Amino acid sequence: MFLQLQVLAFLLLQEAAGAGGPQWDPRSLWNQMAPLAKSVVITMFIMSAWSIGVMIDRVMAFNAARKQSRQFAPAVAGALREGKLDEAVKIADRYKKSHLAKVVVAGLQEFQAHQLSSEIPGEEIEASKRALERAEAIVHAELKRGVSGLATIGSTAPFVGLFGTVVGIINAFKSIASEKSTGLGAVSGGISEALVTTAVGLFVAIPAVWMFNYFTGRIEAFDVEMGNSSSELVDYFLKRSQQRTAAARK
Repeated sequence: MFLQLQVLAFLLLQEAAGAGGPQWDPRSLWNQMAPLAKSVVITMFIMSAWSIGVMIDRVMAFNAARKQSRQFAPAVAGALREGKLDEAVKIADRYKKSHLAKVVVAGLQEFQAHQLSSEIPGEEIEASKRALERAEAIVHAELKRGVSGLATIGSTAPFVGLFGTVVGIINAFKSIASEKSTGLGAVSGGISEALVTTAVGLFVAIPAVWMFNYFTGRIEAFDVEMGNSSSELVDYFLKRSQQRTAAARK
C-alpha cells in the first residue's frame, strides 16, 4: 500500500509541475480533509505534544539527578568515613533530586533507628537492606514516570496514521464514484489526506521510540548506580556493627 501511495504521489507532483510547479498549501489541504481525517491528525498532534512534554520532563529530571548525585557521593562518603551518620543524613536531605541520596538516606535512617532504640524488632542489617530495596523500587518508579507512555505512542502512532490513510483512500474512491472519473484530479484530495496522516504518524512515532530507548538506557544505568550504592552502604553497616560489637566486648 505504501508503495502504491508513493507512486500516486509522484504522479500528482508531476501533474502539478506540468501545470506550473508544485504548490502545497497546508490551509487548503486542511479544509479539504474529511472530519474523520482531521480528528486523526488532531489526535496525533495531541500525542506528539504529550510525548514532547514527557521528554522535556525526563531530560530535566535525569540531568538534575546526575548532577546532584555527582555532588552528593563524595560529600556523603566523607561523612561516613568519619562515622557521622547524622551529618550524612543532613547531606542527603540537601540533594533531594539525587537518586542516590533518596536511596542512601532510607538505609541510614533505618540503621540509625535500630541503633537509637532497642524496642524496634528485627536485625538492623536486614532491616536496612529492606529499607534500601524499598527505596530503590520507589526511585525506579519515579524515574520511569511517563516513559512507558512513549513506548505506547511509538507503537500506536503509525497505526493511527494508517487509519487516516485508509480514510483518505476511501475518500479517493468516493470521489471517483461521484465524479465518475478516474483521473488524478478525482483522487488527489483523498490521496493527499492519506499521505498527510501517514507522514504525521511517522513524525510522532519515530522520536517517541528513540527517546524511549534512550531513557530506558539511562534508567538502567541509574539502577546499577543505586544497586552499587546500596551494596556499599550495607558493607559499611556490617563493618560498623562489627566494630561496635568488638568495642562492647572490651
